[in-house]
Amino acid sequence: MSVILYTKSGCHLCEGLQEKLSQVTAFPFVLELRDIQDCADWWQRYQYEVPVLYLRKSQAAPEYPVPRPSPRMSVDQLTRHLQKVIDQLPHSGAGTP
Repeated sequence: MSVILYTKSGCHLCEGLQEKLSQVTAFPFVLELRDIQDCADWWQRYQYEVPVLYLRKSQAAPEYPVPRPSPRMSVDQLTRHLQKVIDQLPHSGAGTP
């Protein structure tokens, strides 16, 4: 399982979310950071939206968007927020969001 965080330098909301994600221990995942300044497509899509989260069950699986968590969420609330999205993912890893 991968949690993908689209971020950019100087984004304090991104830093706060990354910090909370690093404290989530209820299920195993790899945190993948994607700096939108590294890719023109990411910049175009997310320049006004970061932080943006996606989940991916495996390397071959599609990425599924995670509704934006509130910056006021605790680590426990963020864990429940992510678990709710995980529970809704297709079991096969196939399909589109």
